[in-house]
Amino acid sequence: RRLNKPIVIMEPVKGGLLADPPQAVADILKEANPGASYPSWAIRYAAGLEGVITVLSGMSSVEQMKDNISYMKAFQPLNDQEKAVLQRARAVLAGIPVIPCTTCNYCAKVCPMNIGISGTFSAMNLYTLYHNKERALRAEHFEVEDAGKRRANECIRCGKCEEACPQHIHIRENLAKAVEVL
Repeated sequence: RRLNKPIVIMEPVKGGLLADPPQAVADILKEANPGASYPSWAIRYAAGLEGVITVLSGMSSVEQMKDNISYMKAFQPLNDQEKAVLQRARAVLAGIPVIPCTTCNYCAKVCPMNIGISGTFSAMNLYTLYHNKERALRAEHFEVEDAGKRRANECIRCGKCEEACPQHIHIRENLAKAVEVL
């Protein structure tokens, strides 16, 4: 906006994280609009920002595509009441210390050890959000080991991943926490 350039938003649903919010957040959104999908809140928010010409939502199923079309076909930006609902939901979500990884995997492209960074972070976020270690361990196994990646305990802490991360995540610190938890 500062440079008067059109804006394209990528990952408005944070790699799917906002598509399955924690129960406290889900309750706020469903109370405000029981018929709205969780992703619709994030995508409508992003699409309603000044200067935005495109929102790339990262759909992975026909159902998600149909959902996106349903509210983008005759797009209406969030009204003031809906923005207030999102502020309440955001405050609750902000109180949950998740790793803000969007699974872009730029870090993985530069990791000399082939660590499953985004898969590890997905597993940690599952654990943080839902307090289910068994579910988190299954996710880590699937997203790291089954994907041919190495586990976090093999990280050599070189820092190349952090230089590549567009989210500016402290990757080495978070991998060390994952080793402790998982």
